[in-house]
Amino acid sequence: MKHPLEKHYVNRVGWLRAAVLGANDGLLSTTSIVIGVAAADPTRHAIFLAALAGTIAGAMSMAAGEYVSVSSQADTENADIAREKKELAEMPEQELLELAKIYERRGVSKETALLVAKELSDHDALDAHAKDELGISEITVAKPLQAAVASFFSFISGAALPLLVAIFAPVKDMVYLQYGFSIIFLMFLGAIAAKTGGSNVTKGMLRICFWGTVAMLVSALIGHFFGVNVH
Repeated sequence: MKHPLEKHYVNRVGWLRAAVLGANDGLLSTTSIVIGVAAADPTRHAIFLAALAGTIAGAMSMAAGEYVSVSSQADTENADIAREKKELAEMPEQELLELAKIYERRGVSKETALLVAKELSDHDALDAHAKDELGISEITVAKPLQAAVASFFSFISGAALPLLVAIFAPVKDMVYLQYGFSIIFLMFLGAIAAKTGGSNVTKGMLRICFWGTVAMLVSALIGHFFGVNVH
């Protein structure tokens, strides 16, 4: 028997995904831009402009991309629900048997499956088919605006660190300080994401730090070898 206070994490997946991706992208992409520019043109003005432009453009791009992506998912879900509603109106008996077959495949006897299908259909047939046939529920339903807003502000929160470092850190140590602060914050974000999602904290931290290091190293090398001084 499940404990009444047992925690579940699936209801956090939607906003957690958008928030974590936004913060990670904001931190990593902005830091990588700043490191690349600092390696090519180590002046405060160039570094600050790169950080500011990366923050604004990245936040808008992240929000727009998330909105379009989740809107497409929502359109697909709405189309499926509309089609299911039409089928329920035109051939309710076939839809009832189809629902019962779903429960049979889960291990329920034929008689019990048909009884469950009838009772759920009497209560709310469309809801039953949406959840059990289409896999759409209140937890998993696409929410474009929520995802876009979460992505925008989480990107800004992630990009705030490299932006502040770009403003206040000594220019001669900019690359090293950007990397150091970013790795610390990436570890923090990885730990929060893993803890909130109920997964392994150490694994989450190591994974994000490794790929973050790779991204910033590549940016530094590109800035160093191919950078052109803008003055």
